[in-house]
Amino acid sequence: MSTGQVDLRLGPHQVRNAVFARAPRRRGGVDADEVRTFLDRVADEMARLYGEVASARGETERIKAALYAWQSAHAATCTRATARV
Repeated sequence: MSTGQVDLRLGPHQVRNAVFARAPRRRGGVDADEVRTFLDRVADEMARLYGEVASARGETERIKAALYAWQSAHAATCTRATARV
């Protein structure tokens, strides 16, 4: 693969613009080892991103639960205060 970059993170532009060397002594095709290495990087990056998405979803659920609890407590306080007036 001829990207010329050493960055471990894989960006969409790198996937879209990936260029592989021609396979040695064959007509057409690309170097299978280069393709395998590139696909391994894509898979690793996807696994990392899926982990981040799962973490973000967990945080979202935690925040929603806390907000619901706060709203429930606040609504009960407002209801009691309104009933006293």
